[in-house]
Amino acid sequence: MMKSTEVIFLISKIRARADAFILQELAQHKIAGLAPSHGDILCYLYQNGPMTMTAIAHTIHRTKPTVTVLVNKLVKLGMVKKVASPEDSRSVFVELTAKGKSFKPVFASVSRALTEKVCAGLSGEESESLEAGLKKLLANLE
Repeated sequence: MMKSTEVIFLISKIRARADAFILQELAQHKIAGLAPSHGDILCYLYQNGPMTMTAIAHTIHRTKPTVTVLVNKLVKLGMVKKVASPEDSRSVFVELTAKGKSFKPVFASVSRALTEKVCAGLSGEESESLEAGLKKLLANLE
């Protein structure tokens, strides 16, 4: 039996404050137009290279229409481009542009700062335990 009824409330507050922190960090780096929701897409492109819209949607657990809106914004910002698949014209790949690639050090810096802020005061064991618990919560909802 769960002892705390505030789990979802706390997760929501953490997400809101993390988003505010990310926006503040981006502003300090003079980056305009990016939203925290673009982070998942950029992260996976940095790690995996070009991906289809469907693969991005599956990977970041968002609907394809949501990913399309996010990617279109990244296209307008010059961070990514859409490329038709040579094998299947119905499939579109999203890949980083030179501008998107050059943003990677800032992305890494903001990610590091957020992680340090979130994990401040937690021991390594506490941090690992918290992450494991949150993964279980996510799995329960999938």
